[in-house]
Amino acid sequence: MASLVEIVPSSVVVQVLRGVFALPEPVKRLIAGKPVRLDGHRLSVDAQLLLTMMRLEGEQRLGADTVEEARQGLARSTVYLPKVPARPVATRKVDAGGVPARLYTPKGLADGSPLLVFYHGGGWVVGDIDTHDTVCRYLAVHAEVRVLTVEYRLAPEHPYPAAPDDALTAYEYAVAHAGEMGADPSAIAVGGDSAGGNLAAVVGVLAERRPDFALLFYPATDMSVRRRSREVFGEGFYLTDEDMVWCSDHYCRVERRAEVKASPLLAEDLSGFPATYLVTAGFDPLRDEGEAFARRLEEFAVPVALRRQEDLIHGFANTWSLGGRFREAMSEAAGALRTGLYAGPRDRS
Repeated sequence: MASLVEIVPSSVVVQVLRGVFALPEPVKRLIAGKPVRLDGHRLSVDAQLLLTMMRLEGEQRLGADTVEEARQGLARSTVYLPKVPARPVATRKVDAGGVPARLYTPKGLADGSPLLVFYHGGGWVVGDIDTHDTVCRYLAVHAEVRVLTVEYRLAPEHPYPAAPDDALTAYEYAVAHAGEMGADPSAIAVGGDSAGGNLAAVVGVLAERRPDFALLFYPATDMSVRRRSREVFGEGFYLTDEDMVWCSDHYCRVERRAEVKASPLLAEDLSGFPATYLVTAGFDPLRDEGEAFARRLEEFAVPVALRRQEDLIHGFANTWSLGGRFREAMSEAAGALRTGLYAGPRDRS
């Protein structure tokens, strides 16, 4: 069956979607249905409404029958979310040590700003720098930073450890060439969502020159075991347990999933990991492993702010332009990044 965006012009779909999310909350509740309560949390009406709209459109999960269909599905969903921050952001291509990347620079940002090296999500199989363009623009504008987003190689064409190898290569390039990009070499963060959060965490563990801050959105941190949140939220909240199995099987062989480049939670020593803002979603199968990583960081005296957005679902960073709870959560994350980079230690001499 054809999807809504294949039948109706995208401009119409966008206007309808914006109109729906701009409705008063009681009206949104009528559309979304009865409140959803699970594991002691109540799903926000914005998240529930988004899931309702996704069911109407036919896009209910990240995975698909084929890799190509999954990639097309995620790319198509960006048609819904074209809004960008009002402040203009210049972009240019960067060859980050052989890894394609894109540099975002907000208009008027002074030279010597901090830099965020960002890795997109998508289960190491789908997604690209275009699917996460609005995320990078938002963080660049609202955290007052330059953002270098990385086009790491995807599985199954390039299975593990291609993605973490590219992540490390791009980060090392950023460290060596920060000044050329107009950034401060002593204020470099890593960040990412989901699989991208996994790669950012790997860089935080393994990079010779550790990042100055880490911004982790609902990161995948341990491929070796199943945790309770996968059982509780593994169906009906966008990212499913089936999706996670599908992505993992395309990405990494079972016998290698306990390696640090795949599961940074299992690193023997996390001392030296940068100060971190780690945010999870309450209705997310990845919730528990993200929070387990935060607790392990605390065991090694790493400054970490763990924030559970208890009423949201996986992927909320990409939906900030819908407003409401999604934008509130992203605003908090951008504020944490700005504080961590501008107020943190800057002297690397």
